[in-house]
Amino acid sequence: MNEPQRSEWEAFLGTYPKTEFVDVLLPDLCNIIRGKRVGRKQIDKFFGQGILLPSSTFLLDVNGIGTNAGGRGFSDGDPDVAVLPVAGSLAPVPWAGPGAAQVLGLLYELDGRPCAVDPRHVLREVVSTLANDGLHPVVALELEFYLLDAQRADLGEAHPPILPETGRLAERTQVYSLADLDGVNGFLAEMESVCAAQGVPLGGASSEYAPGQFEINLEHVDDPVLAADHAILLQRAVRGIARKHGVAATFMAKPYPDNAGNGLHAHVSIIDGQGRNIFDDGSDQGGASLRNAIAGLLALLPESMGIFAPNVNSFRRFGPNLYVPTGRTWGYNNRSVSVRVPAGETKARRLEHRMAGADANPYLVLAAILSGIHHGITQKLVPPDPREDNAGGKLDPAVPFTWQGALDHLGNGSVLREYLGASYLDLYRECKQFELDAFHREFTPLEFRWYLAPE
Repeated sequence: MNEPQRSEWEAFLGTYPKTEFVDVLLPDLCNIIRGKRVGRKQIDKFFGQGILLPSSTFLLDVNGIGTNAGGRGFSDGDPDVAVLPVAGSLAPVPWAGPGAAQVLGLLYELDGRPCAVDPRHVLREVVSTLANDGLHPVVALELEFYLLDAQRADLGEAHPPILPETGRLAERTQVYSLADLDGVNGFLAEMESVCAAQGVPLGGASSEYAPGQFEINLEHVDDPVLAADHAILLQRAVRGIARKHGVAATFMAKPYPDNAGNGLHAHVSIIDGQGRNIFDDGSDQGGASLRNAIAGLLALLPESMGIFAPNVNSFRRFGPNLYVPTGRTWGYNNRSVSVRVPAGETKARRLEHRMAGADANPYLVLAAILSGIHHGITQKLVPPDPREDNAGGKLDPAVPFTWQGALDHLGNGSVLREYLGASYLDLYRECKQFELDAFHREFTPLEFRWYLAPE
């Protein structure tokens, strides 16, 4: 065990002497946290040498079925790679009891090279590309989710819950309702306590546009990888604490056909080598670099949709006049666009990317967003005029709003492949195509009603 790892584990054990196991968290490309539980007797070994796991674990579909993407799995004998702990991520899991702890894991080949299938490495490479040009992102993420009736969720049904604190059914839509927040006071208080213990910097919480829907904001950090870590840990905490309070939580993009979807919004500013925000020129409009960055994001939107919307349900979130972006649009203080420049002090000038769903992998979402920003700045792209009207009235025909179309754009694109790596995007696309094909093989009741015996 090297000294930093020894110190982190020993310090943690001194604070939490009842620790019995550590869950090693491995967020895969479907944004499902897989991993291993390491018992007390093996924890020393894990922090010293890591554990072994097949890399195909990161290429499973949403149901945990092996896809054999890129020949990883059945074809190559499913070899192991090393899983090492992410420094600084060891934390207690209070909702699971005093003996529970967790740590993020990171994949490496057995010769020490980063394992290419880990989304965390993909984002790290994109961040490095920006850093080489003196561009340093500051990032904050916002996540929307629904609380559900737990019993019906276990049966595969989305239904509003009884709010734990008030005993009232969450059946009305009251945007920014404090009464709805009162109904989940205990849940929110425990979220704040747990996230403080886990080093996850919470911002504000609000009730959203549908019964049982809430949003939690994360504070800005100057490390995009850490920002994505925070999003993963927040999602795990939300699900775990919700169950403890008798409800279920979902980050599914569109759990209710007629209600608002769940988004993952990213706030990004760029700091140069002298510590200056390059999006701020002292004016209300922001500098040329801000507009360049926006233009790059809009240019990469068609080939990025397969990441922002990673499954068939993701695309049900998009439609006219749903407070969801519908194309390559931007504007100032306008929530109908895909890239919004929020109001506020010029020194805090930033852009908000609003396209991704809460079901998307935050590492890959940020990798795609930062790629668009870098592409726009380095190529000095110029965006169209900002929108001051409702920009969400119709779908942009140049943006794929079907899963197959998005996967085709992802495979045929050129710019995003340069940033995220052609080999990784090929693996990603192959996994998602496997999942889409499996979805289409499932017969639905609608097919029988329409086609079994047409009159």
